[in-house]
Amino acid sequence: MSAVAPRHIGFVAFCTTNIAIDIESLVNLLNGAYPVHRFLHTYVGATLAAVGMAVLLGLALRLRVLHSLATIFGSAGLRATPIIVGSLLGAWSHVLLDSIMHRDVAPWWPFSDGNDLLGSLSMVRLHLLCLAGFVIGLVVFIVRASYRHLKDRLQ
Repeated sequence: MSAVAPRHIGFVAFCTTNIAIDIESLVNLLNGAYPVHRFLHTYVGATLAAVGMAVLLGLALRLRVLHSLATIFGSAGLRATPIIVGSLLGAWSHVLLDSIMHRDVAPWWPFSDGNDLLGSLSMVRLHLLCLAGFVIGLVVFIVRASYRHLKDRLQ
């Protein structure tokens, strides 16, 4: 996503929010707890995780912890708006994709325990869709990086 709109979506925020959400599932798996996908795999929980991650990333920026990442991902992704947008998109897309894939996700909890998206795409189609998104993002990232590199060399 950030390859398409790098000034508006923080890639680091997108990734760290996804990781934070899955830590809950990892803890549940390690403890043999079911359902594995609980509160953070709801839109309410994922939104709270996104806000929390955006605050943590903002604090890390204030403490200058993340500035070295600016050389890799570009400084635009380390401003407030891209961090917030990246965190929210990471959280909501995570819940959406896991809702299609996992039986124990209740994305609309506490309003509903149901999951109307379960099985709406086959696993093959879902994985192909994710792979296509990755390839498109990678191509856009490489083209943009090459353009920046060429532009810098010509100046």
